[in-house]
Amino acid sequence: MSQVFTAAVHQEDDWFVAQCLEADVASQGHTIDEAVANLSEAVGLYLDEVEDPHPTARPWVTSFEVTGAA
Repeated sequence: MSQVFTAAVHQEDDWFVAQCLEADVASQGHTIDEAVANLSEAVGLYLDEVEDPHPTARPWVTSFEVTGAA
């Protein structure tokens, strides 16, 4: 059985960091694709290890504006 998860990816120096928004799991890689592939593996391992895996509901992702920010 496969499941679809959401990844948020940002760059930190020479690394891309991918975080699963439904489960509290993150990973990294030298490319976005590598970071997401590593995250997929990490989430799979996480789901195999936890006793009662219940990822949170699919998040609603949006952007917003902050006025007066530097």
